[in-house]
Amino acid sequence: MSWLPDWAWLHGQLFWGMSAASVLIAAAAAMATYLLLTLLLGWAQRRVRRHEQQRGDQASQPGQSSRASLLAQLLAGTSHLLILLAAVLVGLGLLDLPERWHARVSQLWFLAVAVQIGLWGARAIGVAVDRYRAHHGATGPGQASASATLMSWGLRTVLWVTVLLAILSNLGVNITAFIASLGVGGVAVALAVQNILGDLFASMAIAVDKPFEVGDFIVVGGISGTVQKVGVKTTRIRALSGEQVVMGNTDLLKQTINNYRLMRERRIVFAFSIAQATAPDKAEAVSRAVAEIVRAVPKVRFDRAHFKGFGASSLDYEVVYIVEDPDYNLYMDVQQRINLALLGRLQALDVQLAVPVSRVQVAAGQGAAGAQGDVQAQAWEAARAGGAAAAP
Repeated sequence: MSWLPDWAWLHGQLFWGMSAASVLIAAAAAMATYLLLTLLLGWAQRRVRRHEQQRGDQASQPGQSSRASLLAQLLAGTSHLLILLAAVLVGLGLLDLPERWHARVSQLWFLAVAVQIGLWGARAIGVAVDRYRAHHGATGPGQASASATLMSWGLRTVLWVTVLLAILSNLGVNITAFIASLGVGGVAVALAVQNILGDLFASMAIAVDKPFEVGDFIVVGGISGTVQKVGVKTTRIRALSGEQVVMGNTDLLKQTINNYRLMRERRIVFAFSIAQATAPDKAEAVSRAVAEIVRAVPKVRFDRAHFKGFGASSLDYEVVYIVEDPDYNLYMDVQQRINLALLGRLQALDVQLAVPVSRVQVAAGQGAAGAQGDVQAQAWEAARAGGAAAAP
């Protein structure tokens, strides 16, 4: 067996106080670990993709396909650099390191695992946000994009701040004082940008509560129009007159919002008045005529028609009906048809619509002066008449 090389010198050769044999074993273990983890990751990704393709062809089990897709996305977020670091740490664990290096290797292990968990969490947040955008984008793409951006930003911030604090705590940093200093700085920043933060949280409230969505027709603060975009700070509304109105989200939520998206029918209340001198039988006939007119209109449900009360110079009526369609143009066509038919029926009944009457009351002093003027005018007329009679 003299032809075999003598490896005894490897145990005698030292590198940084460690034998060359142990260093070679550690290096071999690190390379083997890296290759093994890389092969396992590739095998898992191929298996998940194959499983996802098989389940994707079966519409009866969408939940399993969804889980397979999520697992594939998470595996794709695995960092090869962190795999290499883990392999090196495995190799270092086989070496006879000084005591102070054991704590550092443990800290490096925690760092690698925490960062990898953070990467997987960020990838999971991205998948969840993409699914939210795809699910809600059909009804409101602008609003879904804004809410998804806010959701992604908030969740990623919380995730990485948690990972950073965990790493600092593992390294021996007093994170209690660090968190306290962050709190003081956060209060200062919040006071400086409170208006922007107010609009930001108002946008989150719109995204979660959904008082309106993109494409809804709303009326707010005297502005009527269609919502075009819900942004992080402002909401854009296309007004009926054509211009684009930009409103801050905070100011928007402080006002009462009338949303017509869910309107299925439109309740109409309108009034008219007839002359006060109308006879009682004709006044009663007017109520019946209005009911007949409204019932004859298609897509309209009659509710009531009443002689409501006495005006200053009129008899007042109130009519209520329901248009079984939210379209405003249809409502105006229906109202026009009712008005024209009512006008014709009133003419047939010989009933006049009420006309505003102005009454002038003359004060007592002005009445005496007027009476005196009338007496003087009568005397002058009598004198002139007498003179005319005396003439030949």
